[in-house]
Amino acid sequence: MKKVAILTSGGLAPCLSAAVGGLIQRYNELDPNIEIITYLNGYQGLLLGQSRLVEEKGRKKAFELLSFGGSPIGNSRVKLSNAKDCEKKGLVKPGENPFEVAAKQLMADKVDILHTIGGDDTSTTAAELAYFLEKNNYHLPIVGLPKTVDNDIEPVKCSLGATTADEQGAIFFEHVVHEHSANPKMLIIHEVMGRHCGWLTYETARIYMQRLQYKSFVPELGFAKEKFEIHGIYVPEMDFDLDVEVERLKPTFDRLGCLNLFVSEGACVSSIVKTLEASGDEIERDAFGHVKLDKVNAGKWIGDQLLKRLGGQKMLVQKSGYFARSSQANAFDLNLILRCVDYAVECALRNQSGLVGHDEQQGNQLRCIEFTRVTGGKPLNLKDADVAAFFTKINQ
Repeated sequence: MKKVAILTSGGLAPCLSAAVGGLIQRYNELDPNIEIITYLNGYQGLLLGQSRLVEEKGRKKAFELLSFGGSPIGNSRVKLSNAKDCEKKGLVKPGENPFEVAAKQLMADKVDILHTIGGDDTSTTAAELAYFLEKNNYHLPIVGLPKTVDNDIEPVKCSLGATTADEQGAIFFEHVVHEHSANPKMLIIHEVMGRHCGWLTYETARIYMQRLQYKSFVPELGFAKEKFEIHGIYVPEMDFDLDVEVERLKPTFDRLGCLNLFVSEGACVSSIVKTLEASGDEIERDAFGHVKLDKVNAGKWIGDQLLKRLGGQKMLVQKSGYFARSSQANAFDLNLILRCVDYAVECALRNQSGLVGHDEQQGNQLRCIEFTRVTGGKPLNLKDADVAAFFTKINQ
């Protein structure tokens, strides 16, 4: 009888609970005798041998996970190829190879199928783990599901949870935008997740503006539509020219007394890091070598530059990331998640490894994409006609 293991890894996204629940539910439908375990807190739990058996009562209630955000089995940011970091965290002993430790644990647990739910780092780690196992004569199909609110996994068309995140980010700003009435000469910055890719910022802004069309305004009493619109949008894929933006925004700011700007957390990061390092500041990085964006604060940096030049009185920076990424999946995502889950189980049972998603390089077919083709940092295509038109409209 087969034994299936599931883990979730990396940051949260509005798909993890639903994907875990969907996998348990699907295996239970196919064969209630298939044993299912979950490694706790991602690759950390795998290294430490911390797992939980999914018992009958949990299997029967797995469908209820579809209405939750977060991950019921926990996440962590652990990269098996970073032995130094794994050792520092106490996950392996000095000199141990994390891949070997993970492989031995999978063998000891007699796992036949491993499902990983995470972003590109999770998937590339899964690929290396599969290779290590194969090299040591232990054939184990590893089937991943793509999770990232940035929607920046190549060549996946749409990552699980991304469309929920953009919708929730728009709802978040529908509340925050009213802060323009709290102070005169107010600058509101909505910082959106997205290290290398501006997709989530663009989609959140687009959905927000779309929802704005269904709202009635009362300009006669002070609430004109223009005060609720977005006046600037900045993403990692575009250059930021302070002088140009000051000249463009000042007439609107003087007229309205407020500005609403959407900023990707990764916008202008290279420029900010150079400025900070030049002043002697040390920039912290995570286990993957990424700059810790909460230490950079792109939204605040851009806002500070503009506030001085525009003559504003107050700036408010609000980050929708945790609000959006912790949401339960919406109807669109639930449909996508369950379709991908069913296909992932099908692939696993025929001993196929890879990342399940709609392959943009293969006519958007739902496929088990080869791990060797999976990379991160897929940029927002600013040359796409719809994207270009939107940016032109906002940043004109």
